[in-house]
Amino acid sequence: MPTTRTLASDEHLLDGSYDGPVAVRGPLRRLLLWLAPAYLVLFALWGAVPGILLALQVERLDPAEKVGNLALVTTAGALVSILTQPVAGLISDRTRSRHGRRAPWMVAGTAAGGVLMVVLGSQHTLLGLLLGWVGVSIAYNLAQAPLTAILPDRIPRLARGSFSAVTGMGMLVGMLAGQFLASSLADAVLLAYLVLAAACLVVFTLFTWRNPDRSSAEEPREPFSLRTFARTYWVSPRQHPDFAWGFAGRMLLNLAYYVVAGGYLLYVLADYIDLGSDRAAATIPLLTLAGAPGAVLATVLAGPLSDRWDRRKIFVGVAGLLFAGAMVAPLVSPTVTGMVVAYAVGAFGYGVFQSVDSVLMSEVLPNKQTFGKDLGIVNMTITLPQTLAPALAGGIVLVAGYAWLFPTAIVLALLGAAAVVPIKSVR
Repeated sequence: MPTTRTLASDEHLLDGSYDGPVAVRGPLRRLLLWLAPAYLVLFALWGAVPGILLALQVERLDPAEKVGNLALVTTAGALVSILTQPVAGLISDRTRSRHGRRAPWMVAGTAAGGVLMVVLGSQHTLLGLLLGWVGVSIAYNLAQAPLTAILPDRIPRLARGSFSAVTGMGMLVGMLAGQFLASSLADAVLLAYLVLAAACLVVFTLFTWRNPDRSSAEEPREPFSLRTFARTYWVSPRQHPDFAWGFAGRMLLNLAYYVVAGGYLLYVLADYIDLGSDRAAATIPLLTLAGAPGAVLATVLAGPLSDRWDRRKIFVGVAGLLFAGAMVAPLVSPTVTGMVVAYAVGAFGYGVFQSVDSVLMSEVLPNKQTFGKDLGIVNMTITLPQTLAPALAGGIVLVAGYAWLFPTAIVLALLGAAAVVPIKSVR
């Protein structure tokens, strides 16, 4: 049996290539502890801006047209995110610097994003909001793509469940914290933008300083070609079916989440639960508190357990079933209590999913030389649902009403859980 090795004495193991047991100590533990706040501040931004801050700005421009206008703005930003993520990953894959491949773009993206957040928070026209959100989306995706590549780059396989638990917790708590912050500062939107922008810039800068990567300055680089660029958005399902199934499952489960808890949460509370705009904004912190304990518990337990049992698919399947079950509550009981139950159970299920699914995807990546680009494609499973959800949810609301959002989420979650079953290379 291989012996457990520590990274305090084996620095070379901090590159993701080691496949044996490993203790999370030394530089690896420091990396683990810094990844949590990095994911938290980034996903606080994603949780706060499209679902609440932009929704408030759009509603104040034209309350009668808020549903269609919000769909227009968020869809534009998400479409740009879809295009940016793989390109950002490809650029970081090919970056050669003494600071490594990922760090320069993480800092540059959050710096540019900070400036654009201030611009976005100052807009008072629909066109200004649309262009501002597009710019913010590009900047922060330039930072997110290299951040996600750290998992396969630098984390040994049998430690990835623990790392994914931490990053998954950061994502979920960040989303909830972002919603809490945005709703608390509903009357001071620009201040909310400033807080989020400053937090991202400070944390990402400190992250790259405290966790320096190896220099990539001397690494060989494949000559750039149009063929290389054309492959940026494509991984062949025929050649890599496990990647394709993982991609499908991840996209469906994220779409299930964003259809309900994405851009229309404020309007669901205001119009479906019949709270009105002011009470709806004040209710979001309650939902945050209802979801946070389950999200934290799920991410803390699921990732390490998946490492211990060396199983990934069962966790993703259970997560989909839990989330689908949670969506029954507000469908049956369109009340604040129904939404609280949905958030409590749904956050637990989604926490299991976030904790383990990123590990599953890291184990079906086609080529270690293109981790950044391939994970950019994987990250489309977040941005693509953000694109589709506003259009899908808006169409459902306009045609059939808010109640039909919940059956839609149930079906999507069940399909997402089923999609991981055919994966053969991961247990």
